[in-house]
Amino acid sequence: MFVLSIVIPVKDGGDDLARCLAAIDAQIIDEPVEIIAVDSGSSDDSVETALRHGATVLRIPPEEFTHGGSRNLGAEHAHGRILVFISQDALPMGTGWLSALVAPLRDDENVAGVYGRQLAHPEAAAAEVYFLNFMYGPNGRRQRARSVAQVSMDTTLFSNVNSAIRRELWQRFPFSSDIVMSEDQEWSRRVLLAGYDLIYEPHAPVRHSHSYTLLAAFRRFFDSGVSAERAYMTAESHSASVLRGRAARYVVGEVWWLWRTGKARLIPYNAIYELAKMLGLLAGLNHRRIPLSLKRRFTGLPNAFR
Repeated sequence: MFVLSIVIPVKDGGDDLARCLAAIDAQIIDEPVEIIAVDSGSSDDSVETALRHGATVLRIPPEEFTHGGSRNLGAEHAHGRILVFISQDALPMGTGWLSALVAPLRDDENVAGVYGRQLAHPEAAAAEVYFLNFMYGPNGRRQRARSVAQVSMDTTLFSNVNSAIRRELWQRFPFSSDIVMSEDQEWSRRVLLAGYDLIYEPHAPVRHSHSYTLLAAFRRFFDSGVSAERAYMTAESHSASVLRGRAARYVVGEVWWLWRTGKARLIPYNAIYELAKMLGLLAGLNHRRIPLSLKRRFTGLPNAFR
């Protein structure tokens, strides 16, 4: 019988993990669903929570965790013809999330993967609300890139916070375990250049947002910039042009959105916050010029630079 396998990297998931698993249990779908939790040294009751929800739990030492490697391990132990990846702090919305997420993979063999919408939690900061709406809007799309010249952050956008891929495609194109982050976009680049398409499905939403300090925002975008050369940035001028264009639209759009929604008082802080993100991204894009000692201070992932 057709099986769907859901892979969740876990580390001290707490209440977030419990809510995620409860929402998965509530999904209305005809096929059997298995859950594979890859725990990297939780000190809370995450393992027990996963087991209560019927998950198979795989354990790895914290120092062995990588975004790509942990997901590969879960996929290796999965039985499904479709692999679903979700973050422990993502909350599927509604009982039709799973069926909507995997539907495009049933209909078109040229679709390698599908990723769903991410919406901020109700209490999220305005900057996070705008960021997620900008990146993951209400309109679906099909993404293609048949040559390196077509690779950009628009064509390779993909997120394992909320995604589904064909098992046979994962077997041909496993996630890279040696990339700092953005293992999902590095994967999408490879499958796109191999001739496959990606689908963005806004009708498969999850709640997923973070509250970052200025330093945490800098570090996250530094790590994103480091990974970009293997994901959406290329030697072609097109990828840089797309990045600059999206950055300009983002800044103008955020100011206008804050103004028209009655949040103009937040513009000064948000400007500083976005500057921290931009400086982090630029530093990451130029990481090969930065001494190793500084990289270790800039990164948010302690094991990323050795």
